[in-house]
Order: sequence, then C-alpha cells, then structure tokens
Amino acid sequence: MTFCSLSSPVFAYLFGLCTLAQATDKPNIVFILADDLGSGDLSCYNKDSKIPTPHLDSLAAEGMKFTDAHSNSSVCTPTRYGVVTGRYAWRSQLKRGVLNGYSKALIEEGRETVASLLKKQGYNTACIGKWHLGMNFAKNGKNWDYTQPIKRGPNAVGFDYFLGISASLDMPPYALIENDKVLSQPNEEIKASTYPKYWRGGAIAKDFSHEDYLPLVGKQAVKFISAQTSDKPFFLYLPLPAPHKPVVPTADFRGKTEANDYGDFVHEMDWVIGQVVTSLKKKDLFSNTLLIVTSDNASFAVKESYGVVQTGHSPNHIYKGQKTDAYEGGHRVPWIVTWPGKAAAGTTSKQVVCTTDLMATAAEVSGTTLARDAGEDSYSIVPILTGQLSDKALREATIHHSISGMFAIRKGKWKLIVGRGSGGRTKTDKSDRNKLQLFDMEKDVGETNNIHQTHPEIVQELTTLLENYKSSGRSTNR
Repeated sequence: MTFCSLSSPVFAYLFGLCTLAQATDKPNIVFILADDLGSGDLSCYNKDSKIPTPHLDSLAAEGMKFTDAHSNSSVCTPTRYGVVTGRYAWRSQLKRGVLNGYSKALIEEGRETVASLLKKQGYNTACIGKWHLGMNFAKNGKNWDYTQPIKRGPNAVGFDYFLGISASLDMPPYALIENDKVLSQPNEEIKASTYPKYWRGGAIAKDFSHEDYLPLVGKQAVKFISAQTSDKPFFLYLPLPAPHKPVVPTADFRGKTEANDYGDFVHEMDWVIGQVVTSLKKKDLFSNTLLIVTSDNASFAVKESYGVVQTGHSPNHIYKGQKTDAYEGGHRVPWIVTWPGKAAAGTTSKQVVCTTDLMATAAEVSGTTLARDAGEDSYSIVPILTGQLSDKALREATIHHSISGMFAIRKGKWKLIVGRGSGGRTKTDKSDRNKLQLFDMEKDVGETNNIHQTHPEIVQELTTLLENYKSSGRSTNR
C-alpha cells in the first residue's frame, strides 16, 4: 500500500537534493522514541526476554546502554512535550492525562524546541511518525474540515518536514498528514476494535491501514536519510507507533517470538530501527551521528488483555508497576546511545538521565547554548558519553509524573512518591493509607519497602526540593 510518494518539490528542496551549506563538523542527531517499550522487552536488558531484538542489542554493543533512564512522564503526551521542549509537561496546561487526536496544540507559541534550536544552527529538521502534541484542525461549523491547512502542528515549532499521524495509532482521525495537510480525507468510519488490536472508532481515510503504518514510518525515515548529505547536518525525530496498541504486526513478523502478537510487534519495531541504522551506514552518515533510542514510558503489556504475561515474558523486567504509574515500571525505560568516536562502544552507564535531556544535549553538540527560558529541565548528557563524569551525578534530581498528576522525585539513591498507591492503573493494597512513599533505590529497586517513617530528614529534603523545582520554574542551575 502506498500512502505517499513524497515526490513534492518541498521535500526535494528541504532534504538535500540541492547543496545549501558548507560542510560541517556538527553531528547529525537521530532521536528514536518507541511507544510503550519496556526495558524487559530488550534482550540486552533482560536475558530472559522472549523477544529477539538483534538490532537494538547491536546498537547497545556499538555504544552506551543506560540502566537508570527515565521518561519524564509515565504516559505519552507529557513525555513528548518534555522531549521536544526540554521542560516538564506539568509546567504546561496539561496537568494530567493525555491529548487525543483532535486536541489543540499543547506547545506554547514562541517556546523554543529542539527542532527550532537546531534549525537556527543550520540543521534540516524532520519528524516522522506519531506527533500526539496537539494540532489545530479547522472546522466547518461543528464538523472537522480536513481540506483546510492544519495550524500549529510540527512545522510551527521548528520542523521543516512532518509526515505522520496526529496522535496515537488507536486514536482517530486515522489519516496520514504531510506538513500541514491531510493527504487523504478521512471520510469513512471505522468501528472500535478490541485488545490486542485495540483502536477507538472514528474517522478513517479509505487508504489508511493500521497494520501498514509502522513499516511506512520506517520506509519514510529511510527515504529522508537517503536524501541527506554530509554538507548539511540533520535532526530526525522518529516517534514510532509501536509497540503501543493496536498491536498489529505484519504477516512477515507474526509468530516470530514467544510473547504473542505483542512480542512480534516489538520484534518488527526492532527490524524497523535496524533499517534506519542501515540507511545511516549506507550513506556513510552513521560515523557522524548521535543516535538515541528510548521510549516514551514503560510497557502497558502487563495487562492480561495483551496475552503477554501469560507467556512468562516480563515487559518491565524487575520493576514494579506499568505505564501510567509513579512506580519505576511506569517510567524507567531503555536508553541506548551510539556516537562513534565519542561514546565508547560496549559501555554501560548507571547515571540517571531523562527524556527532557535531549534539548540541552542537542544544544551542546550543535555548538550553541540554551536561553534562560528554554529547556528548563534539560541536562546535556555529553559529559557522560565522553567520559567526563565519573562518580558525580549529572542531574541534581529528577521528577517523575504519573497519569493522574502524582509527583515523585528521585535524588541519588532516594525516591519519594508524594501520594498513596501507584498514581496510575496498578492497583495497590487499599489498607495502605500512607500518603508518602520513600524507597532506597540501591537496596530496593522493586519498591517493596516504604521507609518514609524512618527517614524523615530525607522526606523533608526531597519535599523541599520538589517544591522549589515547582515554584522556580526550572530544575537546572543555568
């Protein structure tokens, strides 16, 4: 199935079919954001994983693997806001939950993004995949008017090019968008589907296929990379739609793992990432590319409706909870970085890093600095990659945020959850009325022993720091 030929003059102009700049030493940046991928899904993190992930395992061998990496939220939209802006999403108007496919743009007008920052530094900038940060569709009376240009989408925040869907693959409208235009009108209706091929009912374009979307994203990412040259650096933000529901592996991947359709979908996602890496190497661009692969939150496949836990596979590995939670199983994610000649191959870092850290990292590697009102919660991970940090922590502390708006803060080995229970969809013991939860992450990474009553001084320190981060509008010292 062909969604889009991408043969338009604007695509050719923007992406290297003519040389527009002098050769540069600035590295290309590729940020791949999986959707609901747990650290237990990857063989390089979990030796007992029932899902082969050869391409991600190879990247880990070629670069640096982080074992204490976190999404800034335990759900989709707020993490994406943090990735693109370097700012915690709870500072925006979104205090809990996520957006839908028709939601208004979340990123504030005039706010610096990774894309706008890098564009000023001479980068080609592209987003291919899943947006889920809101965009303003036009209306004709009470009806959506898909024939009119979309306002305040990815192009409005610094991306030269966008190809993708407005939100998650389970949210209408199911139609492909190129820049500010819907390519094929979603004039038909599709009924809701149940797990694991779950999607909501709603508007769909007649040529849109849920199953074909993941390979399409990979194909168009390869096409974008193949059009690049070493004369001009590029930034590719690749937010994949997998393995988030609907779990729809294509025929070539069905039955290839021991973890049902979910495992097959992860396996297909790994293959797509492999295609992207191969295209970088084929174009001789990999050696000058900072590549980061992570996830927007941990896995949701602990739900029995996915049929995964019954196979003995542990999507979130040893961590408590699931997507939506303040527990580690909500936000501790895989994080693999390759940067040939800079990040030592086959290394592992125990440093705490966060998805908000892309912004400051991009600024440093591109040779610029962030303004005071940009990337307020972003730390550059360059010192970790280049071996400049040893025992010293990169981040003073990191805030975690659940789907319900529950806060947690991590500093060193201590993690304080300010609330009762998971803050998400993991059910906890109703008899536990503690409204504070303190865990020693060195001794108790499974968050089984709440010791807030025996360490009041730590509770006070972390509570004060959290309130300071909230009131000051930032968590960095820039």
